[in-house]
Amino acid sequence: MTPIAAGLVQSVDWLAIAPPTLAAVVALIVLVADLFLPHSRKQLLGWTSIAGLAASILLLAPLRTGDRSTFCLTTAPDVCSYTADHFAVVIQFLVLGGALLTALLSLSDTREKLPAGEFWFLLLSSAAGAALLPASRDLATLVVALEVASLPAFALVGLKRGDRMSSESALKFFLSSVTATAVMLLGVSFVYAATGTLHLTEIAQRLDDVPAQLETLAQAGVALTLVGFAFKTAAAPFHFWVPDTYVGAPLPVAAYLSVVGKAVGFSGLILVTVIAFPLYADVWGPALTVLAALTMTVGNVAALRQVSTRAWSAVRLLAWSSVAQAGYLLVPIAAAAYSGDDQIGSTVAYALMYAVVNLGAFAVAALVARTHPLNRVADYRGLYATRPLTALTMGFFLLNLAGLPPGIIGLFAKVTVFSAAVDASLGWLAVVMGVNVVIALYYYLQWTTLLFRAPVTAPAPAEYTEPRRHRAPAPLTLAIALTAAAGVVLSGYPQLVLRFAAKTLF
Repeated sequence: MTPIAAGLVQSVDWLAIAPPTLAAVVALIVLVADLFLPHSRKQLLGWTSIAGLAASILLLAPLRTGDRSTFCLTTAPDVCSYTADHFAVVIQFLVLGGALLTALLSLSDTREKLPAGEFWFLLLSSAAGAALLPASRDLATLVVALEVASLPAFALVGLKRGDRMSSESALKFFLSSVTATAVMLLGVSFVYAATGTLHLTEIAQRLDDVPAQLETLAQAGVALTLVGFAFKTAAAPFHFWVPDTYVGAPLPVAAYLSVVGKAVGFSGLILVTVIAFPLYADVWGPALTVLAALTMTVGNVAALRQVSTRAWSAVRLLAWSSVAQAGYLLVPIAAAAYSGDDQIGSTVAYALMYAVVNLGAFAVAALVARTHPLNRVADYRGLYATRPLTALTMGFFLLNLAGLPPGIIGLFAKVTVFSAAVDASLGWLAVVMGVNVVIALYYYLQWTTLLFRAPVTAPAPAEYTEPRRHRAPAPLTLAIALTAAAGVVLSGYPQLVLRFAAKTLF
């Protein structure tokens, strides 16, 4: 090889890219194996997927030092397209762990209701894209990773064959997401036209020296890019797809979207704002501040209005709750515009707490749905009388989401977000958040008290089946146990999350 040709070859750090790569490889293995396995052996695909996700998580251990980069420019070795820093590793742990818990929730559904081969391939493909995104350090890789995570999710939402609601939800999710992607791609093209580069660190440097005739183009590009990520995070007013999508999707998929989908959107938003567009903090800072206040208010007010006897009201309440939680997650990112990127650790800490307890809440909802298919909030009345441990864990998850003891980790997470707003001199936003936390207490506590009230003595509805006659599937029980154990440990040692998140600074 000539010296010139050798200088054009990029070296690849295979260990750095191993976690998302392994998830993608296992997805291909599952897709091919599905062609040859008889229907009675399809369960092997699920266990193979779980093993692949667990192995991907283990591959994060060598990366915990956070100092590996690859796909770097040969002319500028410090400018790379993929960086496995602390932030990337923490978010990869979150999304791969969330995908693993989703897989446990899904084992019984793929045996009974969902096509196994398609489901596991789509879940692993989406998880691979979600794990790639936080390590992406150029806009092209960022957009590709975002779409690899999103496109399989559309199909997962509509995977309940013959279900009209599932098909409608998938179509709504697809059309709105594609529109947001188109807007974001337009913004990316404007940024590239103004700066001549796609690498985030290079964009930050060149935006400081944009010619006057291109300054408006650069500002438009920044704004349009943020709009695209605002949709992915379910920030108001780009949240309209959330309730119907969650209700129409299989419950494990709704759980996946509420945690992994949100982590993807927020990690992308953090990367473009803090790394690529710090010079435009006076633009995206106020915009995200308003979005945070609007999102938490819309989500909590809509959750407050849910009727407990309405079909699928439990899932709708969790959906609106996830919108409100997105508002809290936006606060530290907005604060970073005013007081530096050291506030980003608060978003990461809150995301880790939210992932554990929200996946746990969806796991309990999946268990209740086995005996109450309409999954109304009213169906949880008297759960303690039939499933005491399940009721206690659900109450624990709801109290964590509310930020009340014994959910100490939920309380600490909210305090860190409050602190981020106060440190950035955003007192009015802290007040809005405080009001919203009080609003949220009403519906979280209402649902919690319902778990321990006496069961209704009236005749059971037609879809009701006595819970004691049905054993919970072992994988579903394991998912509930893992999330509950993680919540208890983190409530006992909340500093674990805070220290973990504190290392995510760029």
